[in-house]
Amino acid sequence: MRQPYDSMGERRSGATLMNDDEYTLWGSPHSYYTGKIRSYLIKKGVPYREQFAFHPDFQARILPAIRMLVVPVLETPDGRIVQDTTDMIEELESASPTPSMIPQSPVQRAVAWLLGAFGSEGLLAPGMHYRWSYRAEQENFLCAEFGRLLHQGPDRAARDATARQTMQYFNGFLPFLGITATTIPTIETAYGELLDTLDEHFLHYPYLLGGRPSIADFGLMAPMFAHLARDPVPATLMKNRAPNVYRWTERMNLAQIADGEFPDCPATYVSDDVIPATLEPVLRLVFQDWGAQLLADASMYETWLESDPTRPAGTMVSASGERKIHTTLGPLQYQWRDCVMQRASSPHGLWHFDKAAVLARALTGDAKTRFDALVRRAGGEQVMSIPLSRPMRRENYVLVLA
Repeated sequence: MRQPYDSMGERRSGATLMNDDEYTLWGSPHSYYTGKIRSYLIKKGVPYREQFAFHPDFQARILPAIRMLVVPVLETPDGRIVQDTTDMIEELESASPTPSMIPQSPVQRAVAWLLGAFGSEGLLAPGMHYRWSYRAEQENFLCAEFGRLLHQGPDRAARDATARQTMQYFNGFLPFLGITATTIPTIETAYGELLDTLDEHFLHYPYLLGGRPSIADFGLMAPMFAHLARDPVPATLMKNRAPNVYRWTERMNLAQIADGEFPDCPATYVSDDVIPATLEPVLRLVFQDWGAQLLADASMYETWLESDPTRPAGTMVSASGERKIHTTLGPLQYQWRDCVMQRASSPHGLWHFDKAAVLARALTGDAKTRFDALVRRAGGEQVMSIPLSRPMRRENYVLVLA
């Protein structure tokens, strides 16, 4: 049995004991990022149990360590606390390299990180829009979901009262994501086009890069599961418009699946570092729809850096200095499709994207030639050329300058 440790590696006392190899996932069924890491744990075969935030251990140990109310949080068997889902996956991949959930071939690896970043950060707007803009149509479901996370026990009235307080808080995020009456039609059009391209791809392959899930699939599960495949309004849309995408969300939460739809598909990535042709329309939408935001975010980030070049390593990437998971450097305005998007900047999205960009810049020889040609066909040359004059890293659960 374990003796848990705090976030700085010091031994704790009074914590619940667990099996030596068991992880604790502090999350919830309706949480955006819990859907990403839960799917990874299932597919990787990592033993875990899921706990909710009302548990006394979360209040007594997790909250003081992170100093922010957030899920998911992963607690390792030796008691360390990891908060960001990308950090979780990288740590678990390093500790247990097989079966690898990150492609080893160079072009597939860069594309997988790009798609994973897009899912994690680039689809926040449709995920939050379909949850909160249609709140009235799914209020009872959302109350139940938030209530089960925050309130222990079967008292429906108490659960609902607790849930609605938190729901109002998240409902208030819409303007910060650029979700307004003016932009909603474009958000819905763009999401519908993405569903169509993904539905075509999943006619041919069980996962994004072939017969094995990757960081690309897990990133996409963040919005596609809890928000868009479970909430009643977008779930109905997905089932009717893109049933193969809905089937993929089911597949992503099963450790092993006897899937008669792909009887001859090996449990590997497509051979020879090939990117499936059916994935190229998806990449075009990534560059078109997330690219405009990334370019605006990068411009604001560079302006922020220039405003004080003496900021030391470890400085939080935040205009206010407030300790948050998703900090901002201020409001942005940029043209996106047929509308002007006004939203809060997202340095966290840049950090995610830069992981893929670093891998792309490191490509040489034939791999570079093939990747560059793919990017040209997908219209992503300007986006993949985004330079960050100073990299970022995550430290003590927040985003800081490296």
